[in-house]
Amino acid sequence: MRSTRTPAAHPHGRRRTLLAAGLVTALALTATACNGSDEAKADATASPTATGSGDDKAQIPADIADKLQKHGVDVDKWADGGWQDWDKDKWLSAAKDFVNPVIEGLWKPARMQSAQEANKTVTTKDAAADQGVGDPAPTAVKAEAEKTPYHENAAPVGKVFFDSPEGAMVCSGTVVKDVNHPGKSNLVWTAGHCVHAGGDGGWYRNLVFVPAYNDLGRTEDRLGDASASEIAPYGNWWADWASTSNEWIAGGSDTGGAGAAYDYAVLHVTPEQGSKSLEETVGAALDVDFSAPSVTEVASMGAWGYPAAPPYNGLKMFKCLDRPGRFSLDPSLPTMYRIGCTMTGGSSGGGWFRVVDGRTELVSNTSIGPADNSWLAGPQLGQEAEALYENMSRTYGGR
Repeated sequence: MRSTRTPAAHPHGRRRTLLAAGLVTALALTATACNGSDEAKADATASPTATGSGDDKAQIPADIADKLQKHGVDVDKWADGGWQDWDKDKWLSAAKDFVNPVIEGLWKPARMQSAQEANKTVTTKDAAADQGVGDPAPTAVKAEAEKTPYHENAAPVGKVFFDSPEGAMVCSGTVVKDVNHPGKSNLVWTAGHCVHAGGDGGWYRNLVFVPAYNDLGRTEDRLGDASASEIAPYGNWWADWASTSNEWIAGGSDTGGAGAAYDYAVLHVTPEQGSKSLEETVGAALDVDFSAPSVTEVASMGAWGYPAAPPYNGLKMFKCLDRPGRFSLDPSLPTMYRIGCTMTGGSSGGGWFRVVDGRTELVSNTSIGPADNSWLAGPQLGQEAEALYENMSRTYGGR
């Protein structure tokens, strides 16, 4: 499979290693406290990003400007805020290449809070479980709130924010290890539908990852009193490159469609401020398991994320643990994993983890769920997913 590509912290000085609540034994989302000193701003010309103050004009490097102009974008208007002007009739052609310059200060806490969930809902008739390729629907498992502070209990998990023609949107994501750059990963795992609209659209814009978002799990009425370090304890990380599967791009839809079984994506990110890698800053990253284990081999999987559709509001991190079963939208497609879980839209892209020989590994991500929010389904990560990941690591990981 050809991988599809897009061009494009902070306080708590004392380091600690802590564990999150577990699967059967212990699911360890190993975390260390945030870095103790602020780093100098990275040189804006060192990577294909642009910086600005949110209200000021963004300074767009020449290579980014060339790509914008190639797609008929007025660079001056883009820098003045034109990035937010979407023409839905032209969006598909204009978004064939994803250009994601850093716009410093764009994703302020209030804008993050306003983002809507990127929901993929299926109905019973969409599933092929009655055609012998899936297992009976699982019993709903009530999502459990993750312990706070998140930077101590589940530091690799965060929120993915982006702009679509419908407005600001949100998913979930996970910091994963970079096999070719050990200890210095800048890779984030999420869902394909959190970076690209699938068969009826193009790449999204202003894609940002915020690990350990709302670190103390503040409620909406108390969020106004939260400091910037509580909202984004490790800062904002802009995707300067992204990859998802060709199958998602060609066949993904609002209900998952033919691309659902390939609904995964890898981001390469760069800090809005600072110079250290994401893994160094967060202090944790998870291995990815590409063996696509059979459900008969797995006693339990856990899904983590930030559900944003009612009855949730996207401000708190939740998790579900369950024994996985098989699910398919069509007999011709690979089966997906399915677990009982009440998390809603906004948890899309959040990692699914299992313990292998005492190590916590990412084995899937949230892709689709039913209208009654009783379960979640995620893709099996096999050779196609591994090839996409390896290409990202080998080609862009050292940037």
